[in-house]
Amino acid sequence: MRVGMLTGGGDCPGLNAVIRAAVRKGILHYGDEFVGFMEGWRGVIENMTMPLNMETTSGILQKGGTILRSSRTNVKKVPGGFEKCLESIKANKLDALIALGGDDTQSITLALGEHGVKCVGVPKTIDNDLSGTDACFGFDTAVMIATEAVDRLHSTAESHNRILVCEVMGRDAGWIAITSGIAGGADAILVPEKPIDIEEVCRLVKYRWEHGKKFSIVVVAEGAQFPESEQATHDTSVDSFGHARLAGIGDAVAKEIEKRTGYETRSVNLGHTQRGGTPTAYDRMLATRYGVAAIDLVHAGKFNRLVVLKGTQISDIPLADAIAKTRTVGDDLLNVMKSLQPPR
Repeated sequence: MRVGMLTGGGDCPGLNAVIRAAVRKGILHYGDEFVGFMEGWRGVIENMTMPLNMETTSGILQKGGTILRSSRTNVKKVPGGFEKCLESIKANKLDALIALGGDDTQSITLALGEHGVKCVGVPKTIDNDLSGTDACFGFDTAVMIATEAVDRLHSTAESHNRILVCEVMGRDAGWIAITSGIAGGADAILVPEKPIDIEEVCRLVKYRWEHGKKFSIVVVAEGAQFPESEQATHDTSVDSFGHARLAGIGDAVAKEIEKRTGYETRSVNLGHTQRGGTPTAYDRMLATRYGVAAIDLVHAGKFNRLVVLKGTQISDIPLADAIAKTRTVGDDLLNVMKSLQPPR
């Protein structure tokens, strides 16, 4: 079979591991040929390709980013976009297409499936918020980076008697914030699932101060917001899927803490460092399993489906189910956080 592959949306540690695994199994066990589309859906629209074979995918397992590069191109917003995609798929004589991406990317995958293209999706988002899967590759790497940052902030906060607010990624779900915050021993963790209670944050900070710990760490997801306010954004622009560029909630929280407590407070935004660099061993393994499962789905004729992790086993679900809603942090983890904080 001739199989196309693409990576859409933000880059993510583990993308290359998925590509490598699918290509290796496809070539070695099925005799497949692969075509890589460059820069996500833009590459399909403009028919920008590169060969994917044993040579071009050699040595990429440990590399961050994606050899196929990426973009946030929305086919639905491009005049004649789907027709151009179909022309490229036909021109490359493809029998199937494997798309690596989050809910935005997979919404296009699903739409192409409805146009008759035989598609398989692979879940990619460091936010870990795709429904139907217990884990997305890249999340573990992002959490490790964020946790290390929180660890490092402890020493400088203590040295200067400061409150440090660490802003991490997480547009609509606070998986990175809650996990790195608990793992890093943060004193307060703010997530998009709950409005920011700044009085409670200040209470926790004051409690530590009054008990001899004259420093605190607060972790906040970029999508967290104050009651009756909108998410903090870098500017008024949005991408092709209508998403604003989030930034600034960490600084806003820091200013409120300092104003209400009088304690010197600074903020730091980890930004793109969370998804850059080499993937962890866990993400390499999960990504490899996803890549193998994706090419297996192609040969099993199970299309318009997303490979997922259920417990410790790889499975698959309909693409429509995966993008129907956002997977958010539940009360179980929020209660773990509260269990480590002094009660009101």
